[in-house]
Amino acid sequence: MTTLFEVRATPLEPNEAIRAVSGSSVGAIATFVGTVRDHNVGRPITLLEYEAYPGMAEKQMRLVAEGIQREIPGVVLAALHRVGSLQIGEIAVVCAAASPHRAEAFAACQLFIDRIKAEVPIWKREHGPDGPYWVGWEDARTGANTHTP
Repeated sequence: MTTLFEVRATPLEPNEAIRAVSGSSVGAIATFVGTVRDHNVGRPITLLEYEAYPGMAEKQMRLVAEGIQREIPGVVLAALHRVGSLQIGEIAVVCAAASPHRAEAFAACQLFIDRIKAEVPIWKREHGPDGPYWVGWEDARTGANTHTP
């Protein structure tokens, strides 16, 4: 069973994801709330921008969730991801995993956020004193990372 998988430009509310996975057979809900911090790899950050094709990203989040649900039967998952310009401290992503027992909820929640970061087409652009740069982007023509600290 899959539930809530959305990419949106409006602020995220963790309780929305928690409600989406709640139910009478649930004994544990693990959540992950990712926020914008003021640094990355020792460099100051003043703003983050996220971009995505919502339909594609939401479909991929659902596929990732379905894979985890096959690996860990009985878990229910939900995720919300923000796009647009985010200030320091704002919520960028929320993941919730519910199951009858805590071990499965914790494991599923960690797998979910790790796989979202690795597999879902959402792009991050950091802003700092040296200007904006895309995180993790490689130039397809050269294979070089365009961000040089």
